[in-house]
Amino acid sequence: MTKRHRLSFSAISVDSKTKEQETPSNPTHYGTVEPVRMNVQSHAEHRALERKKPTKSSTYQYSKKRFGQGGKSSRFSGKSQFKSDVKSSVKIPSPEKGVIRVIPLGGVEEIGKNMTAIEIGEDIIVIDAGMHFSTEATPGVDYVIPNTTYLEERKEKIRALIITHGHLDHIGGVPLVLSRIGNPPVYSRNLSILMMRKRQAEFPHLPAMKENVVEKDSVITCGKIKVKFFGVTHTIPDSMGIIIETEHGLIVTPGDYKLDQVDGIVSKEEEKEYSVFDKAKVLLLMTDSTNIENEGFSLPEIKVHQGLENLIRKVSGRIIIAAFASHITRLAHVVKFSESIGKKIAIDGRSMKTNIDVAIEAGLFTPKKDTIIPLEEVNNYPPNKVVVLMTGAQGEEFAALNRAANKSNTKFSLHKEDTIILSASIIPGNELQVQKMKDGLTRQGVRIISFRTSGEDFVHATGHGNQEDIKWLHRKIHPKFFIPVHGFHSMLVRHKELAIELGMSEENIIVPDNGSIIEISANGQKITTRREKAPSGAMMVDGTSISDTQDVVIRDRVMLAQDGMFVIIALIDQRTGKLKKSPDLISRGFVYLKENQELLRQVRIIIKKSVEENAGKKPIRPDNGLDTSGSPTDFDHIKSNLGETVSKFLYQKTEKRPLVIPVILSV
Repeated sequence: MTKRHRLSFSAISVDSKTKEQETPSNPTHYGTVEPVRMNVQSHAEHRALERKKPTKSSTYQYSKKRFGQGGKSSRFSGKSQFKSDVKSSVKIPSPEKGVIRVIPLGGVEEIGKNMTAIEIGEDIIVIDAGMHFSTEATPGVDYVIPNTTYLEERKEKIRALIITHGHLDHIGGVPLVLSRIGNPPVYSRNLSILMMRKRQAEFPHLPAMKENVVEKDSVITCGKIKVKFFGVTHTIPDSMGIIIETEHGLIVTPGDYKLDQVDGIVSKEEEKEYSVFDKAKVLLLMTDSTNIENEGFSLPEIKVHQGLENLIRKVSGRIIIAAFASHITRLAHVVKFSESIGKKIAIDGRSMKTNIDVAIEAGLFTPKKDTIIPLEEVNNYPPNKVVVLMTGAQGEEFAALNRAANKSNTKFSLHKEDTIILSASIIPGNELQVQKMKDGLTRQGVRIISFRTSGEDFVHATGHGNQEDIKWLHRKIHPKFFIPVHGFHSMLVRHKELAIELGMSEENIIVPDNGSIIEISANGQKITTRREKAPSGAMMVDGTSISDTQDVVIRDRVMLAQDGMFVIIALIDQRTGKLKKSPDLISRGFVYLKENQELLRQVRIIIKKSVEENAGKKPIRPDNGLDTSGSPTDFDHIKSNLGETVSKFLYQKTEKRPLVIPVILSV
């Protein structure tokens, strides 16, 4: 039986039907692994939750450009419940025999939520499943993950999810993505597996991850596809590149990388890792474009280690180092060096504590029992014997350093003799919040050292290769075809230009969008982009639901943030269709009612006229709500017209577009 739920002051009316539990698909053979350590955890199957189908919004905003239709949302469950919008539901045929299909589902047109599918015959390999955090366009959203609709429709072909490294823009979406694409086995190196396990623990109701630990020289077979790995340098240990064998040559992606080099001279270990390509035939290269606009080589991490060592050694008083919690290599070095000169380490920030614990568990370093002390015990030691590691280098509202800046950190307070080292560059868009945090810090008399003020003591280096790193990689791998990834569109285009400068043919390069379906012909001689696109609208994790970017809830949040809301509460006589009394009006974030009485008077006149015109003039029988000719009173119609009429009027009078919420009561 279908039930209609009317939600008070809500954005949607909902029709809900109980969906029968899906029948599990036939078991799929995922192939063999060599050499790997396998730990597959069994799990109980979860009952599918109800689907919710949004109908027409009960809120209105007058605008020439209307927002798109409401998106679909689902609860977190082991079953896929998301369906893409109509525009993206075009039937996409399977690749023809011998054709190789590459589909970036995230990580292009953007920085973050990296995910790429490789489809060869009846086998699909998925590379990474990242996330990125909410933006101004998605207020209140926790984070965003790639759209998995294409993979959900082909989950029986998915043989593996392979993770290049343990940063959130590559692993953040793993628990939710796995539950939607059939829970294929996951392959990655030890540290990345441990970090994904921590991430998975945040979603205990979802199926357990099928863990497979590989090493940089491992070889695995996924269906009929052979996959190899190689080590790369990044800001987190156990980063690896991926090599996929095809009949026409190798498909290569190093993931996020930089070169382990000093003054342009690459280390012997780095040369060894990339020597696999010296005589290899590489069909396709997909590689990072993040720093394509930065000239020269990237700053080697060893110089950052040296810079931090110098500062830790020579700075008097307490040292607070704020860094990305994901820079595990740097954090581990700080702990080891501080310990070596007799200093204690305190940690503030949940993600920082988690990542250091994972690094210790992975065996990356083993501090002495008394090296790491509770934050509350910092004042028990001389100031020159303490180093505090904190989250919050980007000025995040609730991060540890920002709470110290605004004196809301209950466990830690700053002293005038403290020195704060910001071991991170400022992410574009965070400039104002970082500046506000720095102002709060300096008002307390502390000294701040950043990557711009540290002089010869380097305190930060990027984890992504600059132009010269990228050129070296292209020359080393010498691919036939090239797809730039991991960057905004302008970055991808600049990467294309650099590849052409290095001698590649323009026709052999594809600059993708999220959802682009790129195919290499059966003879391996041509690369093209199909006319169809895979669904690519971002999927937002909002509390306990996942939804696409058209979600009416997010639309309404944006409206509220811009122009506030205007609530109309109208009491209508069921028999006459007329107002029983003057409607109640509520304004929040729109206008101050006491100062806009004339506007409210005009609104009430418009409400009265709209209600009575749309209610009709025929009397209504009290028993069944029908007039003598059998025509029903359509309160939804009254409500819709009232919302649109008032929205248009308010825009004409105020040039504002508040969220209009009509509430119709009948007696």
